[in-house]
Amino acid sequence: MDEQHQEAQPAETFNAILTPHRSLSPLGFLVLMSLISLVSFVVGLYFLLLGAWPIMGFFGLDVLLIYIAFRLNYRSGREYETVDLSPHLLKLTRVDPAGRAKTYDFNPYWVRVGLTEEHDGRNIMWLASHGRELVFGRFLSDDERREFAEALGLALANARSPRA
Repeated sequence: MDEQHQEAQPAETFNAILTPHRSLSPLGFLVLMSLISLVSFVVGLYFLLLGAWPIMGFFGLDVLLIYIAFRLNYRSGREYETVDLSPHLLKLTRVDPAGRAKTYDFNPYWVRVGLTEEHDGRNIMWLASHGRELVFGRFLSDDERREFAEALGLALANARSPRA
């Protein structure tokens, strides 16, 4: 194959979006909060009828605190990271829950992807280049980090290999 024809071919790329897992859907959240509210109201009403009226307020406070905790959890779920690899650039973009993005660029020939096993069984996934390390994918499970580090390592090896 001639060089002009090779340059006209699209370069192989690896693209991934890493997002935190949220097992409760918005509909599930609505059902759960409705159930918690109903149970708290019924039990609070029982205490109200017994004459312990302040208990009703505490049940209302519990429902409010549970709601706030879930909203904060969903807010942190808006965080994500993208990994884009071409033969000439590995770009990691980290987007926080507020929508602010920070981009890190690496040369695919020099960057290493690694996984450090911690003493408690958890692991940490990182990229290293020129003496600097960047930890990423913190919100992934340990198994997901293992799988992704392996997939990215394979994609980096393919990006480094010369085209035939």
